[in-house]
Amino acid sequence: MNGQKTWGGRFSGQTDDRVERFTESISFDRRLYREDVLASQAHARMLGEVGLLGAHEVEQLVAALAAIAGEIERDEFAFSVKLEDIHTHIERALIERLGDVGRKLHTGRSRNDQVVTDVKLWVRGAIDQLDVLLKDLQAALVTAAERDRDLVLPGYTHLQRAQPVLATHYFLAYAEKYQRDRERLADCRKRVNVLPLGAAALAGTSLPIDRDSVARQLGFDTVARNSLDVSSDRDFLLEFVFDLSLIALHLSGWAEEWVLWATTEFNFLELPDAFCTGSSIMPHKKNPDVLELIRGKAARVVGDLQQLLVLVRGLPLAYNRDLQEDKVALFDAHDTVAASLELAAALVRETRFRHDDIAARLEDGYLDATTLMEYCVAQGVPLRAAHEAVGRLVRLCEEKRCRLAQLPAEVFDGIRPGLAPGVYNILGVANALKAFRSYGSTAPAEVEKQLRWWKEQLSFGPAVINGR
Repeated sequence: MNGQKTWGGRFSGQTDDRVERFTESISFDRRLYREDVLASQAHARMLGEVGLLGAHEVEQLVAALAAIAGEIERDEFAFSVKLEDIHTHIERALIERLGDVGRKLHTGRSRNDQVVTDVKLWVRGAIDQLDVLLKDLQAALVTAAERDRDLVLPGYTHLQRAQPVLATHYFLAYAEKYQRDRERLADCRKRVNVLPLGAAALAGTSLPIDRDSVARQLGFDTVARNSLDVSSDRDFLLEFVFDLSLIALHLSGWAEEWVLWATTEFNFLELPDAFCTGSSIMPHKKNPDVLELIRGKAARVVGDLQQLLVLVRGLPLAYNRDLQEDKVALFDAHDTVAASLELAAALVRETRFRHDDIAARLEDGYLDATTLMEYCVAQGVPLRAAHEAVGRLVRLCEEKRCRLAQLPAEVFDGIRPGLAPGVYNILGVANALKAFRSYGSTAPAEVEKQLRWWKEQLSFGPAVINGR
């Protein structure tokens, strides 16, 4: 059987079946077939350009590679663990069809640079796909922000009521997070888009190949400078999965929030039935399973990153077989995040907030206390003194079971004489909201500016963070 291996000439005996099962990667790297075919076609054309292949040989190889890709897509291609990986499968199929012409394709390259080229092509495509999914989620958030522009929510810190925020401001906060995710992916793409092919095993080749030609054909921005670095480099992959981990963490935090908000205790929102499940024993239950799994699957993505970090720990230059294991974690992290993003966008679009229930309890929790403190500061009271005074007033309200706006004027004049007349213009959630004025705040006018800005960016081009 070793005669069918790409490396079989050095060996006299057959490979142990247990070794073949242990070392195969075709079970997971077969999904790289498109990238392997594209890179091989570009390599064949380049070999023709420099005179290492004849024009007819190039045509044969390019056509045969396209035919093999079609067979794989139609599930008509036979895979075997004895041929190890997708690269060997495609090369073996070429040789079976074209004989010596198929044997010429690997001229000037190694599986080492071939593998990392395929992975980079795949990651580049994955980044572009994820950017579309992230932008779609942002669009869903902006749509929700416009739909619920009159809704006021209690904002929380430490899961305790803090200050009022417009629902529009809330939705746009997540749009900002996912914009940073998009920008990280775009930055990662720059390092992905460097062509490794032509580095061969580790030292380059003595054959007159043209790496720039391959880079142009495959859309790479530039060519890797150091052949020794190429086959061991997985920095781009670690960076990509780190970016995926952050996306997963952003999704997980949002999912946790909505799991809480869907409870009877909060009663802020109504999740669509299509994204919930029931209980096998409790007939009244409506469980937020999709949100819980989005939250839970973030652990898998972070675990994939951890696996990759440990995988490359201490590996010497150049290629080591350990790196075969990188694709399992890569594919899992990508697939998990892509599915989560798709479901998140659907949930944002279809979930409805319970406006009346939220409004009924909005004045609970002293959401206007900080506004009262800042009003005192504006009237000349030192901040720390104002902070202490308002804290005492909140304690008084708790004892009297009333709101700050229900306290008599003399209580406020006790903080500073003459303070009372204007106090009632800033107390209460509606007044507290009107009092905000800083750039980027939840002030209604500022939020309207943010909403217009986001609508423009998502309609006409990539957003620029902190653009004014």
